[in-house]
Amino acid sequence: MRLTPQQLADFDDKGYIFLPSCFSEEEVALMRDEGEAILKSTRQEVWREKTGAPRTAFAAHTFNEVFRLLGSHPRLVKPLQQYFGEDVYVHQFKLNAKAAFEGDVWQWHQDYGTWQRDDGMLAPRAMNIAVFLDEVMPINGPLMLIPKSHKQGVFNAGHDLATTSYPLWTLDQETVTRLAAEAEPPGGGPGIVAPVGKPGSVLMFHGNLVHASAPNITPYPRKIVYLTLCACSNHITKFTRAEWIAHRDFAPIVPVDDGALAEYARARKVAAE
Repeated sequence: MRLTPQQLADFDDKGYIFLPSCFSEEEVALMRDEGEAILKSTRQEVWREKTGAPRTAFAAHTFNEVFRLLGSHPRLVKPLQQYFGEDVYVHQFKLNAKAAFEGDVWQWHQDYGTWQRDDGMLAPRAMNIAVFLDEVMPINGPLMLIPKSHKQGVFNAGHDLATTSYPLWTLDQETVTRLAAEAEPPGGGPGIVAPVGKPGSVLMFHGNLVHASAPNITPYPRKIVYLTLCACSNHITKFTRAEWIAHRDFAPIVPVDDGALAEYARARKVAAE
């Protein structure tokens, strides 16, 4: 899959693009089943909310075949090879779970701020790709983005170690208020967007784009896989975080066949019959 000139222009201007129906129901069902099993496990890579509900599972592509295939999938890898003009590697792989009623907030932040401060990433030549495993609705804690905020570089941030179970470099209210006001469309409306869509939709967004998500107090869970791919020439230089959080294997991804996930799902179904 290649991005069109218009998609590339939109990404440069707004800092994100949204691709509905990127993965089929068959592929999503496979990933959702595997993800739910991982989130129930007691692996060290699974972080939990203060209530005990699952929050994030790291590095599933290193121990689960389905997510290994996703981490090497051409629908995700090739657009980033196209955008960066070089090979990419997996810097981070997360399965974020907004559990029904218990999914906690993700404060306003920039991901590259963390990659730069904690991992020594040289430049924001890395991108997040979000794959929706559940339907993301306006009511169940969708990701909120401030369009064009990626154009202003890295903002000052405070290291919040108390709000949630996961430490985060967060932005202050004044900065977020200013950026939202600057992003308001000429015809009126808020300067914050929240892309929503069916399972299988994909959201790609710049490492400096300011984003957050509210708690999920609904009975509808919201699981999203976040794959962070980094240009190989831009690999991290500091190793302060666990390897399963910030990976140290800088080998270029070799994309699998486009039908790899669907073939795996069918083979598993046959084996179960």
